Amino acid sequence: MLTRHELANAIRALSMDAVQRANSGHPGAPMGMADIAEVLWNDFLKHNPNNPDWDNRDRFVMSNGHGSMLIYSLLHLTGYDLSMDEIRQFRQLHSKTPGHPEYGYAPGVETTTGPLGQGLANAVGMALAESVLAAKFNQDSFDIVNHYTYVSVGDGCLMEGISHEASSLAGTLGLGKLIAIYDSNKISIDGDVEGWFTEDVAGRFEAYGWHVIRDIDGHNPDEIKNALEQAIANNKQPSMLCCKTIIGWGSPNKEGKESCHGAALGEAEIKLTRERLGWNYEPFVIPDDYYAAWDAKQRGAKAEAEWQKKFSDYEAAHPDLAAEYKRRMKGELPDNWDKLVNEYIHSANDKAESIASRKASQNAIEAFAKHLPEMIGGSADLTGSNLTNWSGSVGISKENKNGNYISYGVREFAMAAINNGIALHGGFIPYSGTFLMFSEYARNALRMSALMKTQNIFVFTHDSIGLGEDGPTHQAVEQAATLRLMPNMSLWRPCDAVESVAAWQAAIERRDGPTSLLFSRQGLAHIERDESQLNNTKRGGYVLIEGTDKPDAIIIATGSEVEMAKNVATELNSTGKNIRVVSMPSADTFDQQNNDYKESVLPGSCRKRIAVEAGVTDYWRKYIGLDGIALGVDTFGESAPAKKVFEHFGLTETNLKQMVNDYLAE
Repeated sequence: MLTRHELANAIRALSMDAVQRANSGHPGAPMGMADIAEVLWNDFLKHNPNNPDWDNRDRFVMSNGHGSMLIYSLLHLTGYDLSMDEIRQFRQLHSKTPGHPEYGYAPGVETTTGPLGQGLANAVGMALAESVLAAKFNQDSFDIVNHYTYVSVGDGCLMEGISHEASSLAGTLGLGKLIAIYDSNKISIDGDVEGWFTEDVAGRFEAYGWHVIRDIDGHNPDEIKNALEQAIANNKQPSMLCCKTIIGWGSPNKEGKESCHGAALGEAEIKLTRERLGWNYEPFVIPDDYYAAWDAKQRGAKAEAEWQKKFSDYEAAHPDLAAEYKRRMKGELPDNWDKLVNEYIHSANDKAESIASRKASQNAIEAFAKHLPEMIGGSADLTGSNLTNWSGSVGISKENKNGNYISYGVREFAMAAINNGIALHGGFIPYSGTFLMFSEYARNALRMSALMKTQNIFVFTHDSIGLGEDGPTHQAVEQAATLRLMPNMSLWRPCDAVESVAAWQAAIERRDGPTSLLFSRQGLAHIERDESQLNNTKRGGYVLIEGTDKPDAIIIATGSEVEMAKNVATELNSTGKNIRVVSMPSADTFDQQNNDYKESVLPGSCRKRIAVEAGVTDYWRKYIGLDGIALGVDTFGESAPAKKVFEHFGLTETNLKQMVNDYLAE
């Protein structure tokens, strides 16, 4: 019978062989963590390689994602659809085994990791999702939502600021089914971390309110198992298992050194490592008895079958709850969704309210959330400014998980990354709020959401210099443009309450990526629309002021600047000119329309085009060309009342009218 260390050596062999073949990668972490992984995956992790997406599986997140060969080895050995050919293709084009774990490539990879610390925040989101779903759906003896989230972290993860933000909130919320395993090998790229990372990690997590188990020998299976049992027994606090490990364990000349952190061991050192481990097999060869010992398919199928039986009984006893659970986990909208949206957008049009779009956003949340219990939202300490709450908001706390609103505190980065974890878990539509300027704090989590194609809705209010007196530190200028440039990020900047509804509709219906919703602080006038225009709001760009079929010039505007463009065009058209106004709340949505529609809105025959937006102007060149003109803000803002700031930058009807007249006179 194979020993635990022998089973762990299969991970070490695969890891060093794959990195060597690629001549690129990080063998040290998987070799050092192999003993921990063997105990966790063989004795504790509830999963089914036959069905990687089983709802009630435990989640395993490798936050220290540079050690990706650890999770690839585990997935291959336990029976997931990850062949040895894919292991051989580690870090190669179009393989399922890229350099860092990528969500959607290999089955069983729960999230994309690599930017250190974010996997930990994702895991917090997954554990939070589990606890909220359990509070909602579990009844009596029917614990249909009952699983753990395990996350491995390294020294680098815990140096990153996001680890502080996310772990602090996890402790406050008492996420007892979150178990973090700290691979404390004290080595990073620059060498021994004693020169720059000397804090008492255990003390820090105790201060967060975590259950901390100190000084675990990460190469002693009995100590590892005992620590995991203690963590599982404590369901009131998240647990941190501090495991002392040796990076590159088994390598005679490189273990414990930075030389095995981010480079292949080399053929000579691999030969010596094989001898030391007693691994007498060729590269990429795993004997049958090892596969048999690691295989989790039968155990996983049994666990899922037991759960399915329990769910069938639950469905018989609680049919409405069971139906709602299945709908939410499938990511399906209610059957009456289209009717609901149509009624509300017409209602917003009929009300003709002139309000700030952040208030219109809150009204949309109010209208939709009562029909979508899967909506779970929050704000980074700006609820009263972002207006992300609604009449049915119930705060989530340590004492009450049966809620739908998260007070994130001033933790923008963690907020976005935690919501990525909630989205990846399933059963929710997460949204969060802060000022548009502070999207900068959360930027890498926004990028990760776009990369993973997760549904994550970002509510960014105070979207321009219209913020006013708080000045350039708070006034967004370049943020809308840079978010538009992010692949797979959809962005909406609505001009009034009607477009705000369309923006929320698009964000809720979009299941293959995140959406940034940009809303104003200042009031925006209602704009009248006919039925055709009302229907075209969802197309991202549409003709708001027609003029005639052959316009002299086209003004393209977004958000708070649309009213100005409309008023200028209306005045000029009354004098015999022919100015078309195109409202473009979502450029990426407009770009997805068919060519005939795009030509009908922005005809190629009209080259005189003016873009108007209170932000940097370069983005709009794609629509106005080099011969077009743009009115915007290409410097940082100024501190003054909003009206004065707009006047300072020339964002006034008087200035725009003069620009258009001069342009037509050329």
